[in-house]
Amino acid sequence: MRIESDLLGKIDISDNVYWGLHTERARRNFRFSNYKVPKALIRALSMVKKACCMANHELGFLDENKAKAIEIACDEICEGRFDDQFPLDALQGGAGTSTNMNINEVIANRAIEILGSKKGDYNVVHPIHDVNLHQSTNDVYPTAVKVASIFKLRELSNAVAKLQGAFQKKEKAFAGIVKIGRTELQEAVPITLGAEFGAFAEAISRDRWRTFKCEERLRVTNLGGTAVGTGLTAPKNYIFLVIEKLREITGLGLSRGENVPAETANADPFVEVSGILKAHASNIVKIFNDLRLLNLLGEIELSAVQTGSSIMPGKVNPVLCEAAMQVGLKVMANDFLITETVSRSTLQICEFIPLLAFAILESLEILTNLDINLCEHVLEIKANEEKCKEYIDKSLTIVTALLPVIGYKEAENLIKEFLKKGKTDFRAFLNEKQGKEVVDRMLSPYNLTSLGYRDE
Repeated sequence: MRIESDLLGKIDISDNVYWGLHTERARRNFRFSNYKVPKALIRALSMVKKACCMANHELGFLDENKAKAIEIACDEICEGRFDDQFPLDALQGGAGTSTNMNINEVIANRAIEILGSKKGDYNVVHPIHDVNLHQSTNDVYPTAVKVASIFKLRELSNAVAKLQGAFQKKEKAFAGIVKIGRTELQEAVPITLGAEFGAFAEAISRDRWRTFKCEERLRVTNLGGTAVGTGLTAPKNYIFLVIEKLREITGLGLSRGENVPAETANADPFVEVSGILKAHASNIVKIFNDLRLLNLLGEIELSAVQTGSSIMPGKVNPVLCEAAMQVGLKVMANDFLITETVSRSTLQICEFIPLLAFAILESLEILTNLDINLCEHVLEIKANEEKCKEYIDKSLTIVTALLPVIGYKEAENLIKEFLKKGKTDFRAFLNEKQGKEVVDRMLSPYNLTSLGYRDE
């Protein structure tokens, strides 16, 4: 054990861990959930800390040996070598101070080791005086959340693009299958199964564009603003240099906000990005509920991925569709949390940003994983052309396609006659009354999906 002390007193720390007193106090204080600080945020913080170290070294505030050791420690954390040294609950007070101190202490103790001394010898490398030099939680933590979110947004955008492609392949494969459309859970005019899947693909394509573009909302940071955005205690040349170092390390088009106090006090860009994630989630819920219905109707066949009942042999449920809908609902719930955390910020700080960070990074993570897993499931969907034809042939609404030829009144008369005769195959009845060639032409995939009526 080693003993560390602060203004609250002394505390014993195990020699086996790289964290220090501040982390240990937080570990004992915040024991609410099984949610841990996201690894993506820890990696982003390590990049921010490295950028700060590089700027301080270049300006002469850190000597060569100390700076090199800190940079190596940051790189190792970024590679995931010390993931077990970040034990804190994601639900923590202090606007992220505990997580900031956690990484400061791990970096410091690892740098101390690299320089040949023992953990806890802060005369060699100090968590605050050296690792946190010219920084505050209030500029480092929000910047790291933005960096982590941008990387996750890029992953999500790629996953959404793949899901869009899967639906587009089905759109093409099902282009020639005529089926009945439905509105308000009632039969409507005919459509093609391809057009139905094309509508899914188009909704996902909008999500792809949104997730690709909304990265721009997160590129402006408050790094260098220290506690309230004024840059108090940080040299001006450091403030201008540190963002350049972070751009260099991350490869992201980051910039320092022109009004840094505003960037520090207001976290509304996260609400905007979360709204885009919610839009994607709402599309996921809608589309995969539709696929459940189409599977129920027998017009498509979802691939069986597992047995569905502990009591009913042979039952297979649309479990991936149901899981997709639950993920979507979770993202919608996270959007509420993000909105609340931002709106409850007070004066110069968003003190509830730990919950914001956890919620937005969780939404990005689960949506990305979901979209990747759904791609194969969509590609395995099969069409039941016979079932689609069965519904079409029986539906009275198909007469709507003939209105340009026979008019509304005649169509109404045909329906009355058909019902009076008690027949079941309405299409065969229309063939008899209007001629098979006319009916086939008006109910062809080309005619049903072309924009407007064509005389030819």
